[in-house]
Amino acid sequence: MNEQDRELSTWGFAEGDAIAPELTAIRSLGGGSAYEAWLAFDEITLGPVVVKVVRPDEADDEHTVRGMVREATALDVAHHPVVVRGLRYDDAGPRPHLVLEHVEGPSLSRLIRRHGRLSPQQYLPLAVDIASALHFFRHADVCHLDIKPSNVIMGSPARLIDLSVARQAERAAEIDGLIGTDAYMAPEQASPGPFGVPGYASDVWGLGATLFHAIGGRRPFAAGDPDAREPVARFPQLRDAPAELPEDVPSAVSKLVHAMLEPDPADRPLPREVAEALEPELAALPAPTLNWKG
Repeated sequence: MNEQDRELSTWGFAEGDAIAPELTAIRSLGGGSAYEAWLAFDEITLGPVVVKVVRPDEADDEHTVRGMVREATALDVAHHPVVVRGLRYDDAGPRPHLVLEHVEGPSLSRLIRRHGRLSPQQYLPLAVDIASALHFFRHADVCHLDIKPSNVIMGSPARLIDLSVARQAERAAEIDGLIGTDAYMAPEQASPGPFGVPGYASDVWGLGATLFHAIGGRRPFAAGDPDAREPVARFPQLRDAPAELPEDVPSAVSKLVHAMLEPDPADRPLPREVAEALEPELAALPAPTLNWKG
């Protein structure tokens, strides 16, 4: 049974309720099959935070709680200006939860839904920001494994969120199941083994798919069948070449994004190379015009 087939359990919080003694619920931010996400006021930091609370029917599940601890551990080493900060967690109380920095701004996925394609003034800084985080991840030994528009908060700089499936490279290479989000999973994530193993380069592919969506206003591959048993039917990225970006996109940008979507992980650029290739494009943007009124 998947998330769409069952009613998710909930703690039933309302505004003003105590999530924990020092955390007061402000409003729901949604969540997933295992967690509720809440904006809350934190008496320890004296400010707003995001709290991921394990759902009631998952609170005693060792696998779910261990996953929360894994995310907290990944955040402990992923200290970068483009990554949301983890503040603390409680895995032993009646409501296991993870407390995260609250970042103002819309998600990239919401921005695309509301306004369509991003302008170069938006997508070029975004690309350099995320590439810098992925470069750091190689030094910190973190594979995010779920880079996608809904996991990017648009700001200055942008912020990567949700390290719930993050792994060290050695552990990522051992994955033999499906971890990630279908449309943004590198071939080696969609079919571990025949296409290689998940790792640092998988995040470059995820960034490429995310940038394609931001730049082109659509995903790079047609939608697959989520119920298909054959991997190539579920994951078109195993079979098809990515679509072309619009003609008004600079050729250097198009070539780079397509290079990030190469099927073979070894053929993709390194994050540093992504940032270095885009910095001249960013520098060439026209300066903003200031209108002074006397």
